[in-house]
Amino acid sequence: MKKQFYVFKKLLIINCALLICICSCSVSHRIAKSTDKILIKDSAISSGHIGISIYEPSTNSYWYNYNADKYFVPASNTKLFTCYAGMKYLGDSLVGGRISIDEKNNLLIFPSADPTFLNSEFSYQPLYEIIKHFKEIYLYDDKWKEKRWGKGWSWDDYTASYMTERSMFPIYGNVVHFYLSGDTLKFIPKEISIGASTTLGYSALSNTITSKNFSISRRLDNNNFSLSSSNNQFSNSVIPLRTDLGLISDILEDTLNSEVIPSEIAEGRNFNPKKTIIHSQSTDSLLKPMMHNSDDFFAEQTLLMASNEHLDYMNDEDIIDTLLKTDLKDVPQKPKWVDGSGLSRYNLFTPQSFVYILNKLKNEFGLKRLEVILPTGGEGTLKNYYQKDSTYIYAKTGSMNNIFCLSGYLVTQKNKLLIFSILANNFQSDTSPVRRAIEKFLEIVREKY
Repeated sequence: MKKQFYVFKKLLIINCALLICICSCSVSHRIAKSTDKILIKDSAISSGHIGISIYEPSTNSYWYNYNADKYFVPASNTKLFTCYAGMKYLGDSLVGGRISIDEKNNLLIFPSADPTFLNSEFSYQPLYEIIKHFKEIYLYDDKWKEKRWGKGWSWDDYTASYMTERSMFPIYGNVVHFYLSGDTLKFIPKEISIGASTTLGYSALSNTITSKNFSISRRLDNNNFSLSSSNNQFSNSVIPLRTDLGLISDILEDTLNSEVIPSEIAEGRNFNPKKTIIHSQSTDSLLKPMMHNSDDFFAEQTLLMASNEHLDYMNDEDIIDTLLKTDLKDVPQKPKWVDGSGLSRYNLFTPQSFVYILNKLKNEFGLKRLEVILPTGGEGTLKNYYQKDSTYIYAKTGSMNNIFCLSGYLVTQKNKLLIFSILANNFQSDTSPVRRAIEKFLEIVREKY
């Protein structure tokens, strides 16, 4: 009797496994038909390449894979891996910096790459409230082991806001905000100079200007800004600063009305080796705009902050290598990951690698937290998409010329949670028709399953 029971139990397990396999094959076959019709044969997408992976975490099974183990340039989908690094190593609150006091009661600042310092998006400034009381400040960069731009960035876009330079101590977001108030050109921070332009009637002494048809440019290797005539009327502009320790010190000195001394090492000064950590913002208050708005600067600094906290210095290559050898060692296809933002076309990831990181994010940090960090339909970079019953999708976009990617979570009408990644590269059209085709495909998956 006992032997018959075990035989029956074994047969039951086999039959259940076969049933799951048959159902899975059936779902995969039906999804394949929709994929072929809506995506693969789409006139915009078919000029390039596409990879798709759809995974159900509750059953640990892939519903569908198409070129899912092939490598694609992911653009800002790279930020999903950066987001993991931030959530893993930055804790609940960002380290705004570490400070110590020397024997003469001077302040020593050891920066942490926090991009929120004196950033207009963050009104709460605890580090500033502390350091403004000191008249002599030493600023150290001994943890900075990086360059201002990432590997493979398009350097000729250096004046574009998305190409904001990285630094160990960002200030005012490492950009200059230009705007007009009447006939006066104003800018923040104030510690920059603009060459006079007689043709535009610009006075560098008063910052007044008679013509409003102009544009502002900056030299590549310095912060010399100039005005030039334009056919278009000037509107508010954001232009990255050329950052270095000297400029940061000058800006900070003027802001604080204190003497700020840039220093490479802290040797020769008597100070308490146990530095005090000053926390600035909640970590998610940085990660949310990073993912909602696809903020490249926030992403770059997030990876540098994670490096500083985990390795005690700031270097992309080393923190990426460490992550891929430890926390992310099980990624299905090891990516070529070179920066925090995805600005570099050197980045190469597979759809399955994004399914992996999304599943890992969910398992380690919870879907509820990710639903706040990632945009849903009608929000952020999904503002004009997935607007009907919008909270069924939470995803990260990634786009460049001839590239569009979308990876995230999808809840079907049968309340099944799916993790998906769709990476499209090298198509010849603009991104709009590709985005709409992917939207249509995901809506069908949602409605049918």
